[in-house]
Amino acid sequence: MTQPFSRRGQLAAKLAFLAACVLVVALGAWAVSLNRTWQDIGEPVPQPIAFSHKHHAGDDGIDCRYCHTSVETSAYAGLPSTHICLSCHSQLYVDAVPLQPLHESAATGKPIEWRRVHTLPDFVYFNHAVHVNKGVACLECHGRVDQMPLTWRAERLNMQWCLGCHRNPAPHLRPRSQVFSMDRSMLTGAEADAVARLLMRLERERRRTDCSTCHR
Repeated sequence: MTQPFSRRGQLAAKLAFLAACVLVVALGAWAVSLNRTWQDIGEPVPQPIAFSHKHHAGDDGIDCRYCHTSVETSAYAGLPSTHICLSCHSQLYVDAVPLQPLHESAATGKPIEWRRVHTLPDFVYFNHAVHVNKGVACLECHGRVDQMPLTWRAERLNMQWCLGCHRNPAPHLRPRSQVFSMDRSMLTGAEADAVARLLMRLERERRRTDCSTCHR
C-alpha cells in the first residue's frame, strides 16, 4: 500500500508537531512567570493568619527586624517563626480564634505556610542585606506597610523599575539609622551628608546596571 506522505513529508510533520509542543511549554512557562512577577498592586494577599502590619508595625511600632530577623545579613529577609509570634501571643489574645493556626503550629511543630507577597522570577537575584546596608529603606520597595491592614504589593518590581533606582539611587537612599523608618520626611543637612557618604560607597553605575548583577 502506498504511503500517503513521503518520508520528507513525515519528517516535516513530526518536526512541526515537536515545535508546537515546545511552543506550548514555553508559553506556559512564560504565563507562570508573568503571573508571579506582575502581581496586582494594592490587592491584599490572603494568609493563614490575617496578620496586620498596620497594627504591629504602625500602631505598636514593632521594628521590621523583630520578625524579619535576617534582613541585614542575608539575601532573604526571613519570615516570622511560630516562636517569634508566641513571644507575645503566648500571653496576648491567647484564645482568639484567628490565632488558632499559630497554636496548632506550636503544638505540631509544622511551620505556618505564609504566602509570599513580593515574588520575583527564579532568574532574578535580589539580596536584602546589600540594599539595607547601602541605605535603601524598606518602604522604597514594600511601600507603607505600617498602613496596610493586610499586606499587598506596592510596586511592580519589574526590570525597568529596578533599573530606575540603580541608575539614580540618590533619591532612594537614607542614613542607615533610618532604613527601617516609615517616615518620608525631607532629610536634614546632617542626614543628607550621611546619604552622600553612602553614595560614595556604591558601585559604579556600569556595575549597578550590568546584567550579571541581577541575573546570575
